Amino acid sequence: MTKKRKVALTVAAAGAAGAAAWAGSKIFSKPEGRTSVPALDYDVPIILAHRGGAGLAPENTMPAFERAAGLGAHGFEIDVHLTKDEEVIVFHDETLERTTNLDGRPGDYTLAELEDADFGFRHAGEDGSYPFRGKAGGAVSLRRLLEDFPHLLINIDMKDAPDTYEGGLLPSKLWRVIEETDARHRVVVTSFHDSQIDRFNLYARNQIALGAGEQEVRRAYLAFASGFGHLYQPRADVFQIPVRSGIFPLDLPPFVRFLGRLNIPVHYWTINDRPTMERLIAAGAKGIVTDRPDLAAGLAGGPENEVRDSPEDLV
Repeated sequence: MTKKRKVALTVAAAGAAGAAAWAGSKIFSKPEGRTSVPALDYDVPIILAHRGGAGLAPENTMPAFERAAGLGAHGFEIDVHLTKDEEVIVFHDETLERTTNLDGRPGDYTLAELEDADFGFRHAGEDGSYPFRGKAGGAVSLRRLLEDFPHLLINIDMKDAPDTYEGGLLPSKLWRVIEETDARHRVVVTSFHDSQIDRFNLYARNQIALGAGEQEVRRAYLAFASGFGHLYQPRADVFQIPVRSGIFPLDLPPFVRFLGRLNIPVHYWTINDRPTMERLIAAGAKGIVTDRPDLAAGLAGGPENEVRDSPEDLV
């Protein structure tokens, strides 16, 4: 037997073995979708204002949240950190320099100190001025956000890393705020760190809708792309993802349908142009996370009102 013949037979045998394994796994696997949760019970695709609508007002400030709510957004996509006195605030970055008049980390300051800061200090207008300086207020606590907007969905991303002091405490502190504000039915909790989601769920005990971490997204996409999607058992209630991760397109309609069959809606971030919003909804997206909720006016159940004034008119 020639070497080429041996190689061909080996490849054929490997292919046959793979096909047999795939067929066997189809017989014995019993994929189960996620149980529906109240927080994600929407009849139409939803619009979530990213950091309150960072394209219209200083991110994570009350002017931004009030603006987005006035436009009819279904809710907010936010990030949270723990303060020095172990309160949960709405903030994205690891440090304060990019958006505020303070230096250092959120964990270096108490809630009162952060509330007295200027979180609109570095929000520039189109003319290069800073129209929100001294007018946007300071840090917004998660408790205040939940209490001031009791009718809106709040998607919460835990930012403090699990190996930090603040990250070690954040899951329990977050659960306490959600429990004390009776917000279980209208929040989604997630993190890029899958271990943080797991830690949070030790307290929540599946009472809260969970978003997918990075590892969960990779696991789902690998199962889908490999043809072994029937073996995938989801550990999240919603996927909030970009349209692409590295070389991998995450906006493929078949991938959206694959997750949909498991009762997992897909929300895409951060989408700031109308044509892309429309394309993703046509592909099956159930949510759009955007800095510009004004651009979603009339979009599949999105905000009803177009913006009639400029962001500077808020100040």
